[in-house]
Amino acid sequence: MSCVFCSILNGDIPSYKIYEDENVLAILDISQATKGHTIVISKQHFKNLYDINEELAGNIFKVVPKIANAIKNAFNPIGLNVLVNTEKPLQSVFHFHLHIIPRYYQDGVDIDFINNQGNTSQEMYKDIQKSIIENL
Repeated sequence: MSCVFCSILNGDIPSYKIYEDENVLAILDISQATKGHTIVISKQHFKNLYDINEELAGNIFKVVPKIANAIKNAFNPIGLNVLVNTEKPLQSVFHFHLHIIPRYYQDGVDIDFINNQGNTSQEMYKDIQKSIIENL
């Protein structure tokens, strides 16, 4: 099975390059959910966030502020989202990448979270906390 991001990295598929170093390639997302929507791709093929190591994560995430600020200076969005889809329900390309999505008034992008603050007991918080800590 071929990987579209590996094909882009190999130069087999054209892209709109924003930034490149030895670890990452940042390109405009072909969907352009909003103006300036950029994806940062690991040059090493890893399926998703579960598979990358801490060193690579650091190398990837250290360029995010640089790109975010370039987008901010270029387009003056009201804010932005940084998004990593890992497996279901939204990962569609199984090569680690993250999205930098500039946000604008009435841009039509719907990224929302359910607020369960009033529905979560202290005991449930403690159980969740314990489960995560045990797996660090």
